[in-house]
Amino acid sequence: MTRTVNRFIAAALCAQVLFTAYSPARAGGCWFEPQGEGRVVEIVDARSFRLQDGREVRLAGIEPIPERVMTGEALGGILTNRDVILRGEEDTPDRYGRQPAFVFPVGSETSVQEELLSQGKALVSATVTNKECAAALMGGENAARREKRGIWADRAVIKNAESPGDILTGIGRFTLVEGKVLSVRQAGTTTYLNFGRNWTRDFAVTISRRASAVFEAAGILPKSFENRRIRVRGFVEARGGPRIEVLRVGQIELLGGN
Repeated sequence: MTRTVNRFIAAALCAQVLFTAYSPARAGGCWFEPQGEGRVVEIVDARSFRLQDGREVRLAGIEPIPERVMTGEALGGILTNRDVILRGEEDTPDRYGRQPAFVFPVGSETSVQEELLSQGKALVSATVTNKECAAALMGGENAARREKRGIWADRAVIKNAESPGDILTGIGRFTLVEGKVLSVRQAGTTTYLNFGRNWTRDFAVTISRRASAVFEAAGILPKSFENRRIRVRGFVEARGGPRIEVLRVGQIELLGGN
């Protein structure tokens, strides 16, 4: 009898371990702590919606493509009249009073962000710091790019670092740029990843001293990008030539080939 009970307890414990390993709470990705829930009653724009209780929610971790996704049609197709759970590392509203969150329709373990990315309706933003979450979001974006879904049907989504004029047309916009880093130079407290030889005209990535410390803490020296092909994401600025300031390691992807 005792052996039977012991076997039953062992089996129950085993089942509990398996359930814990595969339960939503351990699903990883962007499955942060719950920060509220509600029913979606209005789509505000491409990444914002309003709940029945009046709260306005902004999808965290992604950037829409303004010139290609002007409305919230894609978001509406996923969320209209749906009950949702909001998850995040915190629930502090942004300066416009919107609550940033990773959003999960009730009953789904896939975030709305991942769904939009997999449809090719958005890009992974430069603000995601959690590695598991960033990997999940990048997985959706990469899948859409491979299948040429949504915005990825247009090759011009990723700008060529050798075409600074084309990059400059996107001043103030979130942009992806690819190219070979020709040199890495230090000027004062700023490190420059230069993609051309004319610093007043060509594209460059800037890394502040503080951001350089973040790279070094991750075991990456900015100098290591020299003569390597990379993809960088961020907002385009004009400082002579076009610039993207890099604040986080995840903004730079090392590409194959030199």
